[in-house]
Amino acid sequence: MPFGFKEVEGIHSRTNFDLSQHAKFSGKKIEYFDPELNESYTPYVIETSIGVDRMFLSVLCSAYKEEQLEGGDSRVLLSLPPVLAPVKCCVMPLVKKDGLPEKAKEVMRMLQLDCKTTYDEKDSIGKRYRRQDAIGTPFCITIDHDTLNDNCVTLRNRDTMTQERININDLHDFICRAIDPKQLYLKCLND
Repeated sequence: MPFGFKEVEGIHSRTNFDLSQHAKFSGKKIEYFDPELNESYTPYVIETSIGVDRMFLSVLCSAYKEEQLEGGDSRVLLSLPPVLAPVKCCVMPLVKKDGLPEKAKEVMRMLQLDCKTTYDEKDSIGKRYRRQDAIGTPFCITIDHDTLNDNCVTLRNRDTMTQERININDLHDFICRAIDPKQLYLKCLND
């Protein structure tokens, strides 16, 4: 952890002590008969304990980053895996006029039933991106004037800050695939 060593999980080999003590004081045999060995024995116990609070702290500490950007700017980034991010995407109209907010809210309604989606139209687009980076939102979806003509949005990736144009018809499947827990599992298998 950034503040020093912290035990996340305790694993203790209790041998057969606990069960032997139970047997001794209860007067009942607590043994297992192994038919292959043709003998009985008191099993060993491995005791594990893990706390959700410590796990959560580990994930947060691992995901929190402060990055220096080109031009001297910096950003705070909560780089949670998309499946763990509390907010999956944020829909943002480039400006608060010209029909962009209406189109943005339409896109938000399309996504919000399958993933936690927020809407933001306050401040400049750069400030909105930084706000979403800090809370760990993996994807920002910007509705601009071209969206009204080509039905495409700008999709920004939190971790790489790359932007790509994607058709609104493909957006739902793209986001749902990116936040699917199976994708995180497959990534872990391949790493």
